[in-house]
Amino acid sequence: MKRVGITIKPDDDRALALAAELCDWLKQRGCTVFTDEKSLDCCAEQSLPLEKMPTEVELMIVLGGDGTLLTVGRRFIGHDTPILGINLGRLGFLTDTPVGSMFDVVEEVFAGNIKTRRHFGLKAESWRGDEKLNSGFAMNDVVLQRNEHPRMIEFEMSVRDQFVFRLRADGLVLATPAGSTAYALSAGGPIVHPDVNAICVAQICPHILSNRPIVVPADDAIELTLIESPKMAALNLDGQEHMELQAGDRICVEKAGYITLLYLPERHYYETLRSKLHWAGHEG
Repeated sequence: MKRVGITIKPDDDRALALAAELCDWLKQRGCTVFTDEKSLDCCAEQSLPLEKMPTEVELMIVLGGDGTLLTVGRRFIGHDTPILGINLGRLGFLTDTPVGSMFDVVEEVFAGNIKTRRHFGLKAESWRGDEKLNSGFAMNDVVLQRNEHPRMIEFEMSVRDQFVFRLRADGLVLATPAGSTAYALSAGGPIVHPDVNAICVAQICPHILSNRPIVVPADDAIELTLIESPKMAALNLDGQEHMELQAGDRICVEKAGYITLLYLPERHYYETLRSKLHWAGHEG
């Protein structure tokens, strides 16, 4: 891997300083370094728009938290370019490489002594009649929700053209396994192992207590129809891309391509859950 991209959490002095160190370190090893022109302009040979990185680099390094990695991950859906997340955030489910191990872990990546895990993304389209309003990708979740108004919205959900439910609630989360430990978990959804090819459906504050989260096959197309909303509602992708909706609009969600993340060789998914979620108990 001789062509390496770097991006950082915006407006973060610590990340900027670490990126400058990493740039020098990589160049000493004969790498050509590309930096994200919007968030970083340090000692790299070239700056590129983040959207062009997947086809220009052989390794992408992200200095930040899970939110920064999600920003990058959406652009890398459908590409095999691996992404290494260096954790400068809080929880760090996706970016689990500690800052203190950054150089050692990158050495391990170059030596091929690293684990990879492929996460699928989601593609979402919003429609008003026969007109497509917007489309975009998500790595963690697609969320239909009331926007700035305080009242609930009403919507229907169908899977594989089969009606599932009609519901009044604050919203609905459609999460990938990678996203099942994010907003969907806060909404009461289940944790889904990354090897499971499924989408988690979690209602946000439903008006009826009989509604429960469900897990559906990831290869099935999902359609949501906004039946009633006092004012404009919203569709959010990974909590970062925002699309406004009105009553009658439809959202079509389907499985998209994959993103490849790199992890420490000793990383154990269930150990990560125990550590990050503070589960009790020890191995006997």
